[in-house]
Amino acid sequence: MNVLGINASPRIGGNSDILLDKALAGAHTCGAKTEKIILNKLSFSCCQECEDMPNSGECNIADDFRQIHKKVMAADVLIIASPIFFGSLSAQVKKMIDRFQCAWRGKHLFKNNKFADKKRIGAFIAVEASDRCDFFANAKSIVRNFFSVINADYKEELFCIGVDEKAAILKHPDYLTKAFELGKKVAVRK
Repeated sequence: MNVLGINASPRIGGNSDILLDKALAGAHTCGAKTEKIILNKLSFSCCQECEDMPNSGECNIADDFRQIHKKVMAADVLIIASPIFFGSLSAQVKKMIDRFQCAWRGKHLFKNNKFADKKRIGAFIAVEASDRCDFFANAKSIVRNFFSVINADYKEELFCIGVDEKAAILKHPDYLTKAFELGKKVAVRK
């Protein structure tokens, strides 16, 4: 079982990052191979909606997105961890998801789905500073659509409210336990 975690936060060592590490640790205890991508450390552009986009579902732009694409294709489980900014995902993960437009195009317009070789599991962890649970809805919708494109079933989620300052999640052991358990659950599903 190959579990890929994507840290979508601009803060390394922040709440999303800590929760993702807990989830990956939970998956590891079940024998899964785990890997984490920190989007803010990679260099890739926004989707350019290239007019000469190939029908294969591949992207024309040669940047760090290619390694993300390759790792997502190899993953059995994908866990995305993002803070909620203005009722949505961080710019880092939205930029990554938008770059999968090439995969959407290949799948839906040309019936060329590079991700159809296997069924994946998807999980979403999000952290919100306020106590507004409704702020998760937009982000969840985007992640659910992304998972559909990459042939991943949206199976688990953890939404944490009232957590803002860097590493404040450490004051919420219940959220840390839930993240660890989420990782265990997705690692044993297939």
